[in-house]
Amino acid sequence: MMEPDVLDWPFFDAHHGVLARELDAWAAAHLADAHGADVDAVCRTLVTRLGQGGWLRHAVAGVEHGGAQAAIDTRAICLIREILARHVGLADFAFAMQGLGSGAISLFGSAAQRQHWLPRVADGSAIAAFALSEPAAGSDVAALQCAARRDGDAWVLDGEKTWISNGGIADFYVVFARTGDAVERSARGISAFIVDAATPSLQVAERIDVIAPHPLARLCFNGCRVPAGCLVGGEGDGFKVAMATLDVFRTSVAAAALGFARRAMAEALAHAQARPVFGKLLADFQLTQARLAQMALEIDAAALLTYRAAWLRDSGKRVTKEAAMAKLAATESAQRVIDGAVQLFGGQGVQRGQVVEGLYREIRALRIYEGASEVQLLIIARELLAPQH
Repeated sequence: MMEPDVLDWPFFDAHHGVLARELDAWAAAHLADAHGADVDAVCRTLVTRLGQGGWLRHAVAGVEHGGAQAAIDTRAICLIREILARHVGLADFAFAMQGLGSGAISLFGSAAQRQHWLPRVADGSAIAAFALSEPAAGSDVAALQCAARRDGDAWVLDGEKTWISNGGIADFYVVFARTGDAVERSARGISAFIVDAATPSLQVAERIDVIAPHPLARLCFNGCRVPAGCLVGGEGDGFKVAMATLDVFRTSVAAAALGFARRAMAEALAHAQARPVFGKLLADFQLTQARLAQMALEIDAAALLTYRAAWLRDSGKRVTKEAAMAKLAATESAQRVIDGAVQLFGGQGVQRGQVVEGLYREIRALRIYEGASEVQLLIIARELLAPQH
């Protein structure tokens, strides 16, 4: 369950504690069987369950569109991601992608776009995806080459996207394409479009298998025609749309890492206090105690950074630096915590099917997606060196 002392921190309001306790109880009752070889089917089921449970309402903005509040509550989505990640990694993934995939619509969408898509995201009847990365443009958004040209009352998209989470099962994609000079290497001239998954000339070209399986694909757009009304925000606003969306959800990546780390800590504590070795328990050895103490320290430090960033954003503050610090610290420390848990389990720790073995595979991608750790360092340094106003 959620650490009770965390909910007493001054970053939270009373309703956050209620949310955390209710979700933890719901997850224990509804996610125990959320596993299976068919990852696509599991993810579809999880989106449906999360929608029916009312949890996806927190991933979208606007009560009139099915959202829990007028604006996205960053602390709420962080608590949800931490709790879901502690229970089942794919449940966290399913929740996060509903938020990230529809975030551009919540933040910048027209009234018609919000009315059409957000209620379906909130109730789990439509699966969302965020399509920014390309084969030669991951962290370097300025290298984006997928292009869109205006043709009468429509836009025509040509190019590729890759590493797209929910690729192959999404009902719609928010796609970022260059509408300015396709040759110019710049973040200017990028626009965002909502592309229905059933749109002709949109092809799921390849499914990508990774160490912690989830729906992932490469998409191809070959003269893919979408109505002019699918443009999100204004023409050329795509970089702003993408960065604003990532600013909301980057902090929640830190929260997911916290969830994985807390589960690893719980598993390690239980194992250390039950495992006999050399006539003692594993927990009786000072080396074990030192490792557990270091794991606890890393978790609390990351949690403080994570919920500071979430609280600041909900207070209306700019959090580019703080979100980067949270994402960097939480994902890197979670990797160390989980590695420590695997070591304490010994041979069992690398046996497929063990909880800590699964966590070891789950955590690795979080140090890469939504801005690799190295990119977070650059963001922090850039903010520190920027002129102060």
